[in-house]
Amino acid sequence: MILAAGQGTRIRPLTKGMPKPMIPILGKPVLEFIIEQLARHDVREIMVNVAYHHWKIENYFGDGHRWGVEMGYSYEGRREHGEIVHKPLGSAGGMRRIQDFSGFFDDTTIVLCGDAIIDLDITAALAEHKAKGAMASVITLEVPKDQVKNYGVVVADEAGRVLSFQEKPKPEEALSNLASTGIYLFEPAVLELIPRDREFDIGSELFPMLVKQGLPFYAQKRPFHWIDIGRVSDYWTVLQRVLSGEVADMRMPGKEVRPGVWTGLNTQVDWDTVEITGPVYIGSGSCVEPGAKIEGPAWLGNGCLLRAGSKLTRSVLFDYTRVNAGCEFKEVIASPQYVVDRDGHTFYQGEEGTTLRWGDARA
Repeated sequence: MILAAGQGTRIRPLTKGMPKPMIPILGKPVLEFIIEQLARHDVREIMVNVAYHHWKIENYFGDGHRWGVEMGYSYEGRREHGEIVHKPLGSAGGMRRIQDFSGFFDDTTIVLCGDAIIDLDITAALAEHKAKGAMASVITLEVPKDQVKNYGVVVADEAGRVLSFQEKPKPEEALSNLASTGIYLFEPAVLELIPRDREFDIGSELFPMLVKQGLPFYAQKRPFHWIDIGRVSDYWTVLQRVLSGEVADMRMPGKEVRPGVWTGLNTQVDWDTVEITGPVYIGSGSCVEPGAKIEGPAWLGNGCLLRAGSKLTRSVLFDYTRVNAGCEFKEVIASPQYVVDRDGHTFYQGEEGTTLRWGDARA
């Protein structure tokens, strides 16, 4: 079960035109990396709950056959007065809706959020879940004590049995440094505890219920990469890490034409006059004019244009973005409509107070 019904408000404007799981990393949606990881561990039946811009997920992934899996969707909302209204039911409520509709959850189920990249050994996690006789398991990751304020923290005993939770505690008040990663393992009996036909959340409502009732609920502490995209600043950091090759199984596409420089098909680069320091990817149909400079890690999507004398430093250009002649873009994410700096500050075309000059490469 992949949770993908949220609106991604904390990462706007990146989600103004797409659901959060469709945000691209190395030219692929985040959700695609999750599905590939599940397929590696022989997970073949995948349900996705959707709401906001649901059709973009459904149209891209279809029935899942390209990834060797079966995919289905549960839309949360309805048409009212001629308008489609999204009404997410919460992470647990969405699961209960699917269960009442079809009885899908008839075996141990992996539940993941659709907006984080992971390389978890799912097979090992399932084995531990079974060995402990758990009804529910939450996968946790140790984080530095000064960072607990950014996470939901799991408090467990020496055997791993969950005792309580703390939501984004102050470091001095934290009883644990085990962060919940939003990856859960559930037995079918858990679904019976979720109330019908109302919004219900896994972390804030279902988990406290499991603890209160003394059910076999365990935390697993596992070393793995968990790259959460909660804010724009997180996304910028993720892209820098991925482009630098820090995450396994996430390799640069295209052809390496210079050390640390990859290109897609049909690119135009004046190699004699441009300065490029990798890692850098230049997408299909993109043009880098004479005298331009690129300092990586950097990504140029398809159809981008760096005009003469422009400079791109540790930045990402979405498809068809143009950087005007002589302009410098440093540590930003840019699209034809907006530019977001690494701290999440957004600038739009024509806005007063910005010296940035950019636009649509197709204009």
